[in-house]
Amino acid sequence: GSYHSIYDSFVHYTRFGDPGGDYGIALAQTGGRIVLRFADADYLPLSFNNLTDTVALYVHELTKLSDDTREEIKETNLRLKDKTFEAVSDPTETYVAPKREAPAPYLNFAPLQNALVRLQESTNKFETVMRDTATRGRLSSKQAQMSLDAALLEVEHAMTRGEGLPRRPWFKHQLYAPGFYTGYGVKTLPGVREAIEQRNWIEADQQISIVSATIVKIAEQIDRATAAATR
Repeated sequence: GSYHSIYDSFVHYTRFGDPGGDYGIALAQTGGRIVLRFADADYLPLSFNNLTDTVALYVHELTKLSDDTREEIKETNLRLKDKTFEAVSDPTETYVAPKREAPAPYLNFAPLQNALVRLQESTNKFETVMRDTATRGRLSSKQAQMSLDAALLEVEHAMTRGEGLPRRPWFKHQLYAPGFYTGYGVKTLPGVREAIEQRNWIEADQQISIVSATIVKIAEQIDRATAAATR
């Protein structure tokens, strides 16, 4: 591809990428519509269904990553025992076989899964309340709108942790962060994911508890927003 290469030029973009400028127009229109929607709303028009579904996907990915890593280590150790790497290596080339690793433990994802259920329950309550016609009447006053907005603003803050991520205390967000080793590429639920990738099982277990507590904190803040909408 041309992305991030010497061929990623204005000429290439206008000839092949977006000849009519349609994508740029669509992007500007989308951004403008979002700004106008938020600016004209009586209160922040937020929904947490997509967030909850996405966190559920991330939790599923972590459990699969843990299982896949365990099987990968098991398979590599078996091949080392059977001397498979030596048998298939080219004797004319320098080759260093991988080292044997300790078997990967089964991580306890129950805290994460329980926290996810808690988040789903809080999200469902919030969405139900916000669909209720009686809620619209309650939120007709400026004071009620400001109270709800104040609670909604804190939901994003609930996704952060003062101590930050392992070895990177300046990254506070617990759901997303640039990868420690990949840099530009984003990692989801980075504390747990990177610990598994580095085979740091003790840290993975610790981070599961931390991220679970963060997800519960998000759910609790959504509950506060629900309470603000029903007062």
